[in-house]
Amino acid sequence: MLMRAAVLTAFHSPMEIREVEIQEPGSGEVRVQIKASGVCGSDLKAIDGKSPVVSKLPYILGHESAGVVESAGPGVTAVKPGDHVIIAMNGPCGRCRPCGSGRFHLCSGPARLPTIMGGLPRITLGGEEVRRFIGIGSFAEYAVVPEPMCVKIPKALPLAAMCLLACGVITGVGAVLNVAQVPPGATVLVVGCGGVGLNVIQGALLAGATTIIAADVAEQKLKQAERLGATHLLLASDLPRQVGELVRGGVDYAFDATGAPGVLAQAFASTQPGGTTVMVGSPPAGHPMELDTGLLFASRRLMGTQGGDASPGRDLPMLAAQYVRGRLDLDALISERLPLDHLDEAVDHVRQGTVARTVITF
Repeated sequence: MLMRAAVLTAFHSPMEIREVEIQEPGSGEVRVQIKASGVCGSDLKAIDGKSPVVSKLPYILGHESAGVVESAGPGVTAVKPGDHVIIAMNGPCGRCRPCGSGRFHLCSGPARLPTIMGGLPRITLGGEEVRRFIGIGSFAEYAVVPEPMCVKIPKALPLAAMCLLACGVITGVGAVLNVAQVPPGATVLVVGCGGVGLNVIQGALLAGATTIIAADVAEQKLKQAERLGATHLLLASDLPRQVGELVRGGVDYAFDATGAPGVLAQAFASTQPGGTTVMVGSPPAGHPMELDTGLLFASRRLMGTQGGDASPGRDLPMLAAQYVRGRLDLDALISERLPLDHLDEAVDHVRQGTVARTVITF
């Protein structure tokens, strides 16, 4: 079947809208008609040649997506044509050692690595294989993905909002609820108020944190952070000092959603003895980090996360339910909606930091 897709054929270059051929879903696979796909910072890293999973081009980027099941291959039982689904960033096998211990985000099943690196050959352009970002490639009219990556949701829910749950929301909220496990009454610092950081703030609100400090270098982003639940705003310069003036001794939990070198150390130094810091944003691969090791002797903890350590089948429906109840604001995250033909314009807006999330709609 032929479809339109945005294809990256050269790094540091605009994507090309091309007509490509997508195969029928194989055994255990589902073909989803994409209805909405968020533009994420991970897509920008791939365009710039800085993604650890994107090497050999051409590639179809996009991964934060939702749509309607168009067809299903043999053996698929969880979804059927016409169902509305969120496409999760991972589809745990349920049988490997990490899955057996409930750490589904660390699935080491035999299909996991090939999916991360582009998945099985399913799309071609002029006879040449086109790889798909983490096995999805949602900057296209259709995607073929393994059944476990499809999480069914009620048809009444808006897909433009639901697509955000797949990456930015689950990463931010999951960092709070799954990784740090922030308790009610805690004090929290969130550094970086872009698409993911705003959802760390929403996660802290869901957890019952009483003090939520948002820090960024852009005043515009701080205003959005306040609308979504931040109690204090900091135009970041010297974080440990600034945070200490608000919370004596430092916060209980700090989250670095920037991925910028040097920021993680400042977030870590902004916690009180016994505090926890979570690295949410991804720094450049192989970049060393310097910490004041004396801070570790006060029982401070430094943690990382992969997509909010999420279990898609458990966490995505929970987040959708929080949206329905009005406890999770997804609509406020959408700064603009653009068609596929305007994808490069959307990428520019994300790169300039002028939007929380841009959603490509089909």
